[in-house]
Amino acid sequence: MVVAALLGTAAIAAEIPLSERKSGYDLMGRETRAMQDDDTANPGMLWVLDGEALWNRKAGAADKSCTDCHGDAQASMKGVAARYPAFDAARKRPIDLEQRINACRTDRQNATPLPFEGKELLALSAYVARQSRGLPIDVAIDERTKPFLDSGRELFTARQGQLNLSCAQCHDDNWGQKLAGAPVPQGHATGYPLYRLEWQTLGSLQRRLRNCIVGMRAEPYAFGAPEYVDLELYLMWRARGMKMETPAVRP
Repeated sequence: MVVAALLGTAAIAAEIPLSERKSGYDLMGRETRAMQDDDTANPGMLWVLDGEALWNRKAGAADKSCTDCHGDAQASMKGVAARYPAFDAARKRPIDLEQRINACRTDRQNATPLPFEGKELLALSAYVARQSRGLPIDVAIDERTKPFLDSGRELFTARQGQLNLSCAQCHDDNWGQKLAGAPVPQGHATGYPLYRLEWQTLGSLQRRLRNCIVGMRAEPYAFGAPEYVDLELYLMWRARGMKMETPAVRP
């Protein structure tokens, strides 16, 4: 069993060479790939359409919409999601796309932030990220972001929980093997927020990370925790050069 192999291995996981990286899309069945490829069949597009409406809706005491500042998202947001998490000077650390959207709400619209994993924040995130579909992931790693990248790598490779597992043991060492009848993916964050058939809804990368941590029987962090953002930064760097797929579909 894969679980037994994971528990028994003592070797430190080796990062997957760039030439051998595969999206979770490549390990899915034909029917699920077809669902992702067809915008009329991809359920994640329902959130994208809602996000477009929210993009154009005025909000907050400033009575501004995203359009008022950014104009046509197809032009202004092209490639943006492929560069997140990105360093925020005011916060002195990287923030992810959901946090950037909420920062715009509070700082520019004078509106209350949207709750993590709520329908509106997922919809706006999906709409913005949709504008980067097909573009390569290219997060900026420099002297400001390097410490947070290192923190994310440490979290990815550290054993945790009652099962004493790390993310790397599944997604670096045992990808492609079967766990509960499904292939273990490499864990590249190319399509978030994405629609999971298991969830029957759209979900963020932080939701997926929480699921994995709970699966290790470890205590998950709260949504928006800096640990998740560091992990997101590492995962996006790990998937550098791979194409954005939002809204992806996964089993």
